[in-house]
Amino acid sequence: MRSVSNRLTEPLRRAPATLPALVAIALFVVWATSQAGYPLTHWAPGGLVVLALLALAAAVLRVRLSEMPLPVKLALACFAVYTALSYLSILWADVPGDAWEGANRTLLYLLVFALFATWRQYGTSAALLLCVWTFSIIGLALFVLLHVDGAHGAGLEALFPGGRLTYPSSYANANAAQWLMAFWPALLLVRTSQLHWSLRALLAGGAVLLAEVALLSQSRGSLYATPVVLVLVFVLVPQRTRTFAALIAIAAGIAAAARPVLHVGNDLNSHEEVVHATLHSAMTATLLAALVVTLVVGVAAAIEARLELSQASATRTNRVVGAIAIAALVAAIAGGWAAAGDPVARVRHGWDTFKGGYAANSSGGDRLTSGLGSNRYDFYRVALDEFKAHPLVGIGADNFQQAYLAKGHSEETPRYPHSVELRALTQTGIVGALIALLGLAAALVAVARAGVLRSARRADPLGAAVAMASLAGFGYWIVHGSFDWFWEFAALGAPAFALLGLACALAPRREEPLAVEQEASASARVPRQRAGGRTVALGAGIVALLIGAASFVLPWLSQLQLEHAARIWTKAPRQAYSALADSASLNPLSDEAYLEAGSIALRFGDLARAERQFSLALGRVPNDAYASLERGAIASTRDEHKDALQLFEQAVRLDPRNPLAQQALASVRLGKTVDVDELNRAILTKGQQLGG
Repeated sequence: MRSVSNRLTEPLRRAPATLPALVAIALFVVWATSQAGYPLTHWAPGGLVVLALLALAAAVLRVRLSEMPLPVKLALACFAVYTALSYLSILWADVPGDAWEGANRTLLYLLVFALFATWRQYGTSAALLLCVWTFSIIGLALFVLLHVDGAHGAGLEALFPGGRLTYPSSYANANAAQWLMAFWPALLLVRTSQLHWSLRALLAGGAVLLAEVALLSQSRGSLYATPVVLVLVFVLVPQRTRTFAALIAIAAGIAAAARPVLHVGNDLNSHEEVVHATLHSAMTATLLAALVVTLVVGVAAAIEARLELSQASATRTNRVVGAIAIAALVAAIAGGWAAAGDPVARVRHGWDTFKGGYAANSSGGDRLTSGLGSNRYDFYRVALDEFKAHPLVGIGADNFQQAYLAKGHSEETPRYPHSVELRALTQTGIVGALIALLGLAAALVAVARAGVLRSARRADPLGAAVAMASLAGFGYWIVHGSFDWFWEFAALGAPAFALLGLACALAPRREEPLAVEQEASASARVPRQRAGGRTVALGAGIVALLIGAASFVLPWLSQLQLEHAARIWTKAPRQAYSALADSASLNPLSDEAYLEAGSIALRFGDLARAERQFSLALGRVPNDAYASLERGAIASTRDEHKDALQLFEQAVRLDPRNPLAQQALASVRLGKTVDVDELNRAILTKGQQLGG
């Protein structure tokens, strides 16, 4: 009993930073269960938790910079500078409140990376962390599958809007990414002989489950990101034969259940009995495939654990499996070629649909193969134009929406450019992009030292395997996030940086423990210098802690007041106005509280209050199209035609595709009056149509 207890507690004794990291992982799982941590009221309090965990770890464990590998120190420094630049961008951002929110989210990811990368991890402790997170996501995927199978009527439609599973993230592509980020660590851990055979078996079955639940979201992005990550895994990760062996079993299980799973989206518009039969068939096929793969991999792993092969036998086995891998690759390429037809024509069709938008996709057929049509081409065009216009330091963190309103062509109003690379270029310029790229490169060097070098693999084979598995999870996030807005989902971004940090923490370190006598002698020589340095460091740390906490707390409390006002304004308008005033005070950079107060005042016919609130909003964000439109309508209602004309012209300039603003401007130019009540009814109707 004592030996078992020792085995369980040994990782924590050897790597005590594992404990706060486990708490952070629990936070990530909580985020994953609800909207993927996107709302500010979800991730901001979580940011306080991570900040407290990091501060506690720094106070108890101390930060020994002399022992930290240079690439890890460089990565931390670059990410810290990038975060500081994000905060500085508030100064030149058109919407400073959005820039503050974007900078806070960047701070969250910096804190997560620091918590996982700063202190040394070893194979057992790192495997514990990675397995806890991976199995937690597998468990959540199992819950989602069972929950979907039991849904009925309107509840089922809410889970599958447009035939795509959005639960629990509320965004189908984020849903798929959440499962596939855990799929890659599960796959690479399956091939790790240092793990117990039962864990490897469960991870294999879990990988099948994750892939099938991801398919329910029908994400085209995941369809194209997966082969890219697969190629990177085989190019960069050592022991390719073992990777292929694990992949064959898992891929067979995925293929066996894929057909009924993909039928779910197509059958959702059928009779309810057909829908439930399809869902039940998909769930049964998925669970059965996962169970069979678990058993097969479990038997193989158990045999491997008890079978000792000679060097010659191992070499022959690797050659046989390698030959099978090459044959399978050739067969896959040939089959894909036959299925796709002329590759040049396919590429041309993909590019044409990408440029043409949603309407350019093939009508009918499967969503995953209909084409690449979306509005992302237009998003990227505007993002690159903004980068060209502001190449040095960008337009400010999370300040894409106003630029797209003014220059976009589609009917969408995206807040983000749908690409992590374009986010860095557009919003922090070439300076921010280069700093982030340097930090990422330094982190990858540290990971290579932990998982690629033969010396590291010999010294800690389990640690090397965990480093590569963690990097694969981060790699999927960044590849898929290259053409989607995943930075903004804390349940995706935070685990991604945690995985990167965990891989960095496994890099070999120059550990130089001083003898008690040497340490006492050194402290005797420079007692005042050391005490003074520690005092300065402690003071700086406390100041940074307080500033970081305030930066998370103020927007969070402000948003809570805003949401409270939105719930009560119909029954208690005075209390709602008071809550909105508090919201505006707590977040002095945002105009949201004033916009909400102005909208409420218009619903009650209080034009004076509405005019005052919209004026305050424009004082904070002078280029707000909505406030300009509403102030123009109020001025027109009061027969202030000159002011109305000026405000409507500004609203059209800021949002030229808004038909309501165009109609209002045309009416005023003809000498007519725009009724503010009619305008707001039209705005409400348009919003309901877009929402539906």
